[in-house]
Amino acid sequence: MKDSSSLKSDKVYSEQAPEPVGPYPHARRVGEFIFVSGMGPRKPGTKEIPGVVRDESGKFVSHDIVAQTHSVIQNLETVLKSCGSGLKDVVDVTVFLTHMKEDFAQFNQVYGEYFASIGPTRTTVEVLSLPTPIAVELKVIAHQKP
Repeated sequence: MKDSSSLKSDKVYSEQAPEPVGPYPHARRVGEFIFVSGMGPRKPGTKEIPGVVRDESGKFVSHDIVAQTHSVIQNLETVLKSCGSGLKDVVDVTVFLTHMKEDFAQFNQVYGEYFASIGPTRTTVEVLSLPTPIAVELKVIAHQKP
């Protein structure tokens, strides 16, 4: 068995992806695996969050889970491309939804457009909130031979 301390680990930062909201990389490559940090729908280079509806005072009112799901997956694809990988290499997905009952069916439909043919394993959990006013976040693990 190979000593895990001998596995090379590279931090990945993608200038084309939204800036992380904390002190962590977009991803880490360890051997043949790519671990992507939790990814939200924020547009790269901005603070804009697709599908967020605010009132005149700027207070969050509602969200569009379809727009946010497409944006999250596009952001994931951007980070994976920075690693020389792609959605086709995703083997596991963890989904965080803030409104499971209201959003699950629509989220699942959009998710299926990207991942149904790939078939990664998946866990979906409802959370009270996420670090920014978003309704969905995905964390993925991809496998790719270097």
